[in-house]
Amino acid sequence: MHTNIQGEFDRSLLHAIQEASPDGILVVDSEGGMVSYNLRFVELWQLEDVLASHSKGLKGAVAEPPLLAYALEKLKHPDEFLQRVTHLYANPREEDYTEIELRDGRVLERHSKGLFAKDDTYLGRVWFFRDITSRKQVEEALRESASFDMLTGQMNRRYFLESAAAEFERARRFGQTLAVGMIDLDFFKVINDKFGHAAGDYVLQTVCKRWSDTLRSVDLLGRIGGEEFAIILPQIDAEGVQSVATRLTQVISRHPFTFENAALSVSISGGVVWLNQQDQNIEETLRRADRLLYQAKEQGRNRILVEEHPPI
Repeated sequence: MHTNIQGEFDRSLLHAIQEASPDGILVVDSEGGMVSYNLRFVELWQLEDVLASHSKGLKGAVAEPPLLAYALEKLKHPDEFLQRVTHLYANPREEDYTEIELRDGRVLERHSKGLFAKDDTYLGRVWFFRDITSRKQVEEALRESASFDMLTGQMNRRYFLESAAAEFERARRFGQTLAVGMIDLDFFKVINDKFGHAAGDYVLQTVCKRWSDTLRSVDLLGRIGGEEFAIILPQIDAEGVQSVATRLTQVISRHPFTFENAALSVSISGGVVWLNQQDQNIEETLRRADRLLYQAKEQGRNRILVEEHPPI
């Protein structure tokens, strides 16, 4: 093939490959000057106006103001982005994989690789950008479903126990107090049987909402069974625990539950104990709280019993 025709063919092929790619592609030379880019790159970064008036976007370790400044404005963490780009230009053999968060909520996946001639001369760098926002949203939804109860929005059993174990270890390490509670809805089966599971769901959701509004931001609340819940109260004194127990009970007993014009009778029983030196793990502490919960039921329900004295 004639040299000129071969050159035209190569350029046409490269252009076709770039434009067919689902990635936004940017190619820069050894000085950081922009050699080529495809339409997807322009769309991802919304650079139509900027690229229409500037032929150069990047130069050396720092880009020419219009293009890079415009891109940095779109980033959630612009300083990290600029530091990484500068590092890559200073280290041409280093490859890159990074996820970039934009201010508009999108997430871009970035790959970058240096370009070298046969004699190992550095020619420039190619950058690939792909919108992975949907994938990240799916991953987050899966993480949420794996960690939180879908009905109430509270921690599920597995995630609660993991988080509670971490609080257990932290309290032991720093010699801090830790109160652990088990709470159960009284006669919950009666509500389901008499009014239906929709009424039961309403009760569970409302109970959790009221408790969440009552607890401190550092406290943990988890649904560990059908109508069974557990709480972790870090760095709290005896007066604070008693106050929490009272509030958790009163926001249920003193405020009516009404579902489809039917008044529902709802009360709770619970037990709260203190982490002590004999507990080997958080499960042992929870079992002691569970035993105190059943004492509350035996004493007439509608109450949370609190272990008398915190450990010294």
